[in-house]
Amino acid sequence: MSDPPKASEKERRQQRLQAALRENLKRRKAQARGRAEPGEAAEPHDSAGIVPDKESG
Repeated sequence: MSDPPKASEKERRQQRLQAALRENLKRRKAQARGRAEPGEAAEPHDSAGIVPDKESG
Protein backbone atom coordinates (compact mmCIF):
# COMPACT_ATOMS: atom_id res chain seq x y z
CA MET A 1 0.00 0.00 0.00
CA SER A 2 1.00 3.65 0.05
CA ASP A 3 1.41 4.03 3.81
CA PRO A 4 5.24 4.29 3.92
CA PRO A 5 5.44 7.23 1.46
CA LYS A 6 2.74 9.11 3.36
CA ALA A 7 4.57 8.55 6.63
CA SER A 8 7.79 9.90 5.16
CA GLU A 9 5.95 12.87 3.66
CA LYS A 10 4.46 13.63 7.07
CA GLU A 11 7.88 13.34 8.69
CA ARG A 12 9.44 15.67 6.12
CA ARG A 13 6.62 18.17 6.56
CA GLN A 14 6.99 18.02 10.33
CA GLN A 15 10.74 18.56 10.05
CA ARG A 16 10.22 21.57 7.76
CA LEU A 17 7.71 23.06 10.18
CA GLN A 18 10.01 22.50 13.14
CA ALA A 19 12.89 24.16 11.31
CA ALA A 20 10.69 27.10 10.32
CA LEU A 21 9.51 27.52 13.90
CA ARG A 22 13.09 27.45 15.21
CA GLU A 23 14.17 30.10 12.71
CA ASN A 24 11.14 32.23 13.56
CA LEU A 25 11.91 31.98 17.27
CA LYS A 26 15.55 32.94 16.67
CA ARG A 27 14.46 35.96 14.62
CA ARG A 28 11.94 37.07 17.23
CA LYS A 29 14.50 36.73 20.03
CA ALA A 30 17.01 38.76 18.05
CA GLN A 31 14.40 41.45 17.47
CA ALA A 32 13.54 41.53 21.19
CA ARG A 33 17.22 41.82 22.10
CA GLY A 34 17.60 44.65 19.60
CA ARG A 35 14.69 46.53 21.13
CA ALA A 36 16.02 46.04 24.65
CA GLU A 37 19.42 47.61 23.95
CA PRO A 38 20.15 49.76 27.03
CA GLY A 39 22.50 52.08 25.11
CA GLU A 40 19.84 53.58 22.87
CA ALA A 41 16.88 55.30 24.48
CA ALA A 42 14.66 56.20 21.56
CA GLU A 43 11.39 58.01 22.05
CA PRO A 44 8.31 55.85 21.53
CA HIS A 45 6.72 56.19 18.13
CA ASP A 46 3.23 57.67 18.04
CA SER A 47 1.76 57.01 14.62
CA ALA A 48 -1.48 58.76 15.58
CA GLY A 49 0.36 62.02 16.21
CA ILE A 50 -1.29 62.64 19.58
CA VAL A 51 0.57 65.30 21.48
CA PRO A 52 0.19 65.25 25.31
CA ASP A 53 -0.77 68.93 25.56
CA LYS A 54 -3.47 68.58 22.90
CA GLU A 55 -5.27 65.60 24.40
CA SER A 56 -8.92 66.30 25.19
CA GLY A 57 -10.36 64.74 28.29
